[in-house]
Amino acid sequence: MGPRRKASKLQPVGGNLGGEPVLRHSEPKDYINELSHEVLCHIFRYLPMKDIMCLECLSRKLREAVTLYLRVVKVVDLCAGRWWEYMPSGFTDNSFLLLLKKMPDLEQLYGLHPRYLERRRVRGYEAFSIPGVLEALQACPNLLGVETSHLELVEAIWNYMPQVHILGKFRNRNGAFPIPAENKLTIPITAKIQTLHLVGVNVPEIPCVSMLRHLYLKWVRLTKPQPFKDFLCVSLRTFVMRNCAGPANSLKYVPLVTGLASARNLEQLELVRVPFLGGLIQHVVEDSWRSGGFRNLHTIVFGACKNALEVDLGYLIITAARRLHELRIQPSLTKDGVFSALKMAELEFPQFETLHLGYVDEFLLQCKMSHSELVKYGLADVIENPGIITDIGVKVVNEVFTNIKHLLIYNCPHLHNPHYWITDQSRWSRLVDLTLVRCHAVKLESFSQFIELLPSLEFICLDQMFREPPKGCARVGLSAGTGIGVSSALVSNQNSNNDNNNNNHHHHNNEANLPPAPPPVINNNNQRPSGTIVPKPPLVISDSDSEEDEGLVSRLIPASCVQEPAAHTEVISDQETNVNQQCPHQNHLNLYVLPGKGKTPLRRNNNVAVSVGQTKAQVSESTCEKSCQVTSEQIKADMKAAAENSWRTTSKGITIEAGETTARPGADNGIAQRNISAGAEGRTGMRPMTGSGGRTGPGSVMSRQAIHTNQVTVQDGERPARPRVAVRRKRMADKSTSTSDPVTEDDHVQILSLKSKNLVGITLTNCGITDLVLKDCPKMMFIHATRCRVLKQLRIESAPILNRFDYAQCKKLNMEQVLDQILRMPPERNRIIYMRPMHQIDSVALERQLFQGPYPYHIAIVHEFSNPPNIRNKVRIRSWMDTIANISQELIKYEFFPEATRTEDDVKKYPRYPWGRDIFTLEGVVDDAPYSMVTDFPWLRTLRAADPNCYARYDFEDDENTTIYAPRRKGQLSADICMETIGEEISERRQSKRGVFQRVVVVFLHHCDTPGEPVDDDYI
Repeated sequence: MGPRRKASKLQPVGGNLGGEPVLRHSEPKDYINELSHEVLCHIFRYLPMKDIMCLECLSRKLREAVTLYLRVVKVVDLCAGRWWEYMPSGFTDNSFLLLLKKMPDLEQLYGLHPRYLERRRVRGYEAFSIPGVLEALQACPNLLGVETSHLELVEAIWNYMPQVHILGKFRNRNGAFPIPAENKLTIPITAKIQTLHLVGVNVPEIPCVSMLRHLYLKWVRLTKPQPFKDFLCVSLRTFVMRNCAGPANSLKYVPLVTGLASARNLEQLELVRVPFLGGLIQHVVEDSWRSGGFRNLHTIVFGACKNALEVDLGYLIITAARRLHELRIQPSLTKDGVFSALKMAELEFPQFETLHLGYVDEFLLQCKMSHSELVKYGLADVIENPGIITDIGVKVVNEVFTNIKHLLIYNCPHLHNPHYWITDQSRWSRLVDLTLVRCHAVKLESFSQFIELLPSLEFICLDQMFREPPKGCARVGLSAGTGIGVSSALVSNQNSNNDNNNNNHHHHNNEANLPPAPPPVINNNNQRPSGTIVPKPPLVISDSDSEEDEGLVSRLIPASCVQEPAAHTEVISDQETNVNQQCPHQNHLNLYVLPGKGKTPLRRNNNVAVSVGQTKAQVSESTCEKSCQVTSEQIKADMKAAAENSWRTTSKGITIEAGETTARPGADNGIAQRNISAGAEGRTGMRPMTGSGGRTGPGSVMSRQAIHTNQVTVQDGERPARPRVAVRRKRMADKSTSTSDPVTEDDHVQILSLKSKNLVGITLTNCGITDLVLKDCPKMMFIHATRCRVLKQLRIESAPILNRFDYAQCKKLNMEQVLDQILRMPPERNRIIYMRPMHQIDSVALERQLFQGPYPYHIAIVHEFSNPPNIRNKVRIRSWMDTIANISQELIKYEFFPEATRTEDDVKKYPRYPWGRDIFTLEGVVDDAPYSMVTDFPWLRTLRAADPNCYARYDFEDDENTTIYAPRRKGQLSADICMETIGEEISERRQSKRGVFQRVVVVFLHHCDTPGEPVDDDYI
């Protein structure tokens, strides 16, 4: 049996003679062919030329309409408005000529950006060439202007069609440095062009071009000896000359400056690495300002101009005071005298907003070529030194420019105290944006005070600021990283007491990228006397926290035994009996002496065990007073580590019994025990401290090493009887005399505290701070931190609407503490946390911390493995995480849906997975890179599985196969629309009395830097 035929619909056709209906098959109605030619031509105005040419092949009527449209069209854009793209490929000389012949009334041709043009025609070969393009253009008798970006084509148009204007902005697309020899352009006097933007081009000279309004020269080699001899552009509004290879003789730039003065409408003047004659601008301004020279400038940029003087810049600023908006000053002119002179001029700058001090062109910052190579390629011989402006000069800045909104300061090492910049006459009341780069001497406390005093500040950007001191500087008496200082070996014997006192607060230097100190090596050749109590090897703790050791020392040392601290600590020798007699009623500190290199921080349970590394060296009593065996700073650091480890151990619930001892005769050879009375403070250099700045607290997280290492227990009470043992120690000074000495130092604690009523966000790049504290920032919305090597902790006291956190390549970031601080914030906003850790993450422990903790949010943990990094998933999540939260808020607010809680009782109620949450996992691949998402987001699974509705949109690339969730593909554009889709799930949750949280948090972990090597990323 054959296939069944489809039934045909019969339609009557009137007008037949017999009146009988004639039946015929129905056909889809052709609405396009029913339109008139005029309507079709009107539609073609909104279509790209490529589509119009395709329509020509569809039907006879469309071909007629296209022909009619091309016959009357006057403006054609071959790139459909995308000036940065190339015109459609496939053209040859004949096809392009045929197209333009169909447009006899063409006046303006835009988008003539061929990807490649032959220089000349080749007989017998169909190609797209410059002569062919010229022939096609000449076939349009009414042609007025052409837009192009091809160097040889524009020069041919100037030569063979001088009446044709160059439309838009001419930008050549093959610019490079070093300047390619094949990039050449000769500009004729008759050139009809308004905007000329040249990059990496060889130009003989800049002539007098009357129509030219905007001239931008970057990496341009001027080949004639006097390229500005005829320069005169009276219509010029913008002149930018950056890093050009011009004449070295400064006198040859005189016509350039005088020509610029004749441009009465000049608004933007940027000179970078232009070696004009010093004082020349001053004299030209004096001669031309009455006739309007430089009076309309709103942007002035001086960068690496070798001979520029303060008077040149000052005269320009004074002349353009009425309209000046932006000022960028090179380092050699960034000095107090410039602004003091402007203050004496008593001028007003009503429109001034942006100031850049110490300006250095980005090409010089990013270029990897040496100075000699740049000079070899023709650039001016200039070496920039840092700006010498001081706090006094910056204070005057706001007195001169009272309306300044944006301030950027680069590499000004003589700035120290920003809070001195604020006076009664200098309030910085309108400053909105502050950027500091490489101002290494700025003091952190002063900067925090300055921020608090700025009433309108919204954005802070810090780059290479507050860098950590190099290791060993504090021990050799050097100022951090400056090379300025005196070795402590020269002064230790003269003023040892004061030296110790003055450096107690500065011994926490940052470690460079060094591994932690190795554990002590036990020397088995040394025999341990019988009867000694031997502990387990103590734990080596690196990167210990802040100065909590000071408070520990004050608790350990009784007030009755406090003496004046000595500069050196003595070796514990036979005189220890006399030491013990000073305070016979006090408990003892057990000191374990470990032969070997380095020092090992102690660990404390109920008492304190101090471990110090030594080598074999017999020390007599006479040498005890002159050489330090255990420095006061080492003891403080060791006791600090002990207190930290004790807190961490007890905070994890490990029970420690007082009085417990561990005696293992015959084990751990080479360890000798010594007991020191706590009253021997004067001999060990320890002293009570006040005002502990420690960071211990519920936010601290115990390290894995501390979890798996057994605790050291020390007997509380009298010491066991044992013979005296002579200890051989390595001789060490209280301060090392070389930065290469084997010392282990913690990161220098630097806390940035922010308090600002209008601050919106802060961006940190390569900064040396260890802690970021937000005290009172009611409008704070984002934190971006990139490559901050020692940034560890975040403390949020009050920042209710803070919702975006980016931490990328911060090597020592305490992720657990940062996440805990963020999630403990009141749930007033949805929050997204983006992190790029540089070490392996224990995902199971992370999930346990976040899902089990007392955090009143729905949480999603996304693991992204793309490398190089791809942020598409991160950007997409931002688009729909709020929709998920809005659904829950609508239900709670208007539908009386139960709201979930997460109190301490709830945490105790659900001690095991899934911890009272509905946790599920989504996995997929984005751009060939896998991702996984562990979450308890409600509604998400139902929305992902739903079919698209009538609101679905497909005008973008995303779909559910390449992203976690694409709401626009589904048509789920709002919470109301989504609630229609998830009605069944809402009912199920209501019946099971499972509540929802009003807010959500996404933790996005990008693992591209996990091996420890940072990956280059344009996005950061």
